[in-house]
Amino acid sequence: MKVFHCTHCAQLLFFENSVCVPCGRALGYLPEEGLLVSLERPAGAEGQNRWRSERTGRTYRLCDNYVKYNVCNWVVREDDPEALCRSCRLTKTIPNLGKAGNDRLWYKLEVAKRRLLYTFDRLGLPYRGRHEDPEHGLQFDFMEEALTGHAEGVITVNIQEADDAHRVKTRIEMQEPYRTLLGHFRHESGHYYWERLISTSPAIGSFRVLFGDERADYQDALKRNYGQGPPPNWQDEYVSSYAAMHPWEDWAETWAHYLHMVDTLETASACGVSIEPPRHDEPTLLEVPNPVGDADVSFEKLISSWATITYVLNNLNRGLGNDDAYPFVLSDTATKKLHFVHTTIAARSTRFAAG
Repeated sequence: MKVFHCTHCAQLLFFENSVCVPCGRALGYLPEEGLLVSLERPAGAEGQNRWRSERTGRTYRLCDNYVKYNVCNWVVREDDPEALCRSCRLTKTIPNLGKAGNDRLWYKLEVAKRRLLYTFDRLGLPYRGRHEDPEHGLQFDFMEEALTGHAEGVITVNIQEADDAHRVKTRIEMQEPYRTLLGHFRHESGHYYWERLISTSPAIGSFRVLFGDERADYQDALKRNYGQGPPPNWQDEYVSSYAAMHPWEDWAETWAHYLHMVDTLETASACGVSIEPPRHDEPTLLEVPNPVGDADVSFEKLISSWATITYVLNNLNRGLGNDDAYPFVLSDTATKKLHFVHTTIAARSTRFAAG
């Protein structure tokens, strides 16, 4: 994630902010430009959903979900016929807002989705909504009593995953070291991009060499995983125990880990993080590479930087009395799979968004 500042008063902002507290300006995220800008109503627009950005000089409308429900902070250009922003258009099913607490869960789901789309945009990953591709376009359904999963472009997320207490309880029951709402979105997006980038491409052969043959019966693999558990040596080949279930899940878990890595490294780079310990034999990182702003950064540089950053993150978390932020150890085989994801994205990326 980039570092954002109010374009009116220069206050430091977060991606999710909708108001700059010091200057009181409304904020709006411009997905096409990748900017979070301050907004003011132009003369004569009092009471109207018309807002002007000093930064771009253009006029915008707040997303309808911003105005009516305050679950969004993205905007659309004034001449755009759509009432919803580019992110909210992808959501077909929202929680029942007549049920207490569901509005908060919906907000958290949309926040996670917007972070996911931000990463797609930064990596130059193509995606289209259902309105552009009715059969295979990307769509999100946020539902109760539904299994979180993916099918032909439709990502379904059980809204209880946005409830922290429920999610932690499930993580403990499933004996998982890591379970986050954003992690679910990243994992399921891996299935979406497997169909777009791998399934019918020349890369399928290389995929099978590394991840295995995805034509293996999925239901049998599912029963085996929940009946017998992962193989005892899963750490030697996979990023997580769930990845050992089936090649599709191995890809999705590895994909999610790559997105974790990219987003965290971009944040560290944007914040100017450097690690210079007093001892020369401790992890050192003089400059964090920007994984999305530098087309020439090597995977080797990214993965070595990731090892150092996660070491520090875990130590900081322990100092706060929390579990490790990144409770994983990457084997050589798992690292090769991450490299495969890296090269797959680089081959299909439409741009490197600098800045």
